[in-house]
Amino acid sequence: MTHINRPQLSKVPVCVTCGTQYPEAERMEGCPICQDERQYVGWGGQRWTSSAEVAAGHEIRFEDAVGVMTLQLSPRFAIGQRAFLIPQAGGMVMWECLPTVTDAAVGRIAGMAGDGGGVQAIAISHPHFYSAMLEWSVALGGVPIYLHEADEDWVSFDSPYLRFWDGDRFPLTDAIDLVHLPGHFEGSSGLLWKNGPRPGGSLFPGDAIQIGMDRRIASFMYSYPNAIPLGRRSLARLKAKVDPLAFADLYGSFEGKEMIGDAKERVEASFARYEAALEG
Repeated sequence: MTHINRPQLSKVPVCVTCGTQYPEAERMEGCPICQDERQYVGWGGQRWTSSAEVAAGHEIRFEDAVGVMTLQLSPRFAIGQRAFLIPQAGGMVMWECLPTVTDAAVGRIAGMAGDGGGVQAIAISHPHFYSAMLEWSVALGGVPIYLHEADEDWVSFDSPYLRFWDGDRFPLTDAIDLVHLPGHFEGSSGLLWKNGPRPGGSLFPGDAIQIGMDRRIASFMYSYPNAIPLGRRSLARLKAKVDPLAFADLYGSFEGKEMIGDAKERVEASFARYEAALEG
């Protein structure tokens, strides 16, 4: 799998329910991510497709989300998360990933690069969003993929593009740190953009922090689709990781889920609300 090219990657199995791409040798009776209690096997049973088949029936939509460019499949596919393109001096950082790559999207990203050098790195919060990360890396010129080492066992292929980081904080660029936010997964991570896109900075927390529908409150779950909450110890551990972070805005994993302004205070209030709920 180390030297597999993009046309080959576009044909390997992709789970229809979660959108994760697997090497052909790893095609088993079921998707390991969906068989885990945090996810689920589709009601119709395990089904497979490929990146090429997904690309044939979907487009990648580019939309500005309160100052940050996002990518999202239309119509919705699998989990339905969005990816972000964050401009930096040495080239953009792609945060999160999608289950397919299209020539149109790659061309548009190349046109956005300007003098910034294209995409310099991909970073992903947790295994539910690994998706077609290797295909994206290859399509963008073999850029490195940054994942927390605590989730290494969830990676199903070997690649020279993988970079595993450890600890609580990893400086990806001068303005971007990857931060460890365990709970949903042991290696769940966020991206902290310290000076953008507005003063006060922004946190992109993956599924470690899930913004509620009213966008004034957030919650924290071990499993969102199966409604398994975080316990007291896990909540306290997550809060201890979030407390030192400075941010004014919060960008969630799904379309429209942003807290703009006072996000740190709202997250603190969300922790307090959750703790009160645990008390009954």
